[in-house]
Amino acid sequence: MRLTSNSKWNNFYLIFVFVVLYAPIFYLIFYSFNEGGTMNNFTGFTWEHYQAVFEDTRLIGIVLNTLLVALLSALIATVVGTFGAIYIYYTRKMKTRRVLLSLNNILMVSPDVIIGASLLILFTLIGFSLGFASVLLAHVAFSIPIVVLMVLPRLYEMKDSMISAAQDLGANSWQVISRILLPSITPGILSGFFMAFTYSLDDFVVTFFVTGNGFSTLAVEIYSRARRGVSLEINALSALMFLFTLVLILGYNAIQIYGQRKRDKDVKAIGFTKNEVVEP
Repeated sequence: MRLTSNSKWNNFYLIFVFVVLYAPIFYLIFYSFNEGGTMNNFTGFTWEHYQAVFEDTRLIGIVLNTLLVALLSALIATVVGTFGAIYIYYTRKMKTRRVLLSLNNILMVSPDVIIGASLLILFTLIGFSLGFASVLLAHVAFSIPIVVLMVLPRLYEMKDSMISAAQDLGANSWQVISRILLPSITPGILSGFFMAFTYSLDDFVVTFFVTGNGFSTLAVEIYSRARRGVSLEINALSALMFLFTLVLILGYNAIQIYGQRKRDKDVKAIGFTKNEVVEP
């Protein structure tokens, strides 16, 4: 009975948390269809605010810039973070490994204001112009630790005996990495890429520090427009970004489910083949 009671209260608490988190988002989306110009009273249904978003060529350019930065930063961070995780995993000295993990975790828990301000100071000292390149480098910097944390658990789950067997059979280093190591940690690599991509899309604080004149991302643009006053075009734009993120997450989950089913199917096939060999 206690377990049932606790389970009910846990479910109630979970539902309450989700309502608190998602109610403002759905409130914003609801008024994006409001025919009136305010969020005080819903006067009628309309698509004009979404139409205004697609007719704003400057805004479309900013959206494309945001997606380009997110895609490139996620790709670069995934490559660097994956090999960084491999290096940490194969570091023999335990103290060195702990130091590297601590340095990686510090970047994860550091406030975005500190990261953005430090990058701004660094770019200013070396004379690096602020714009697309500075935003891209900043997004790569805070995305790499995310990828490392996504890939490391897969490395710990991997069986080192497979690599030893491949080396005993004459495989060189590149063959071991491309045919054994990377396929084994592919789910972690995909997780790191999607996490880095979504973090880059949503980032505001770091981007606000390192962006320059003539270049902006969607988060900074929404903030700038919101300061001028309430506009339901912002609601429509935010609703579209929420929908895009939702589709991205659903696609990632579909890939994960497909990969898990494929792995389970391969395991069953291997077990069936072994039984055939053992039986007379």
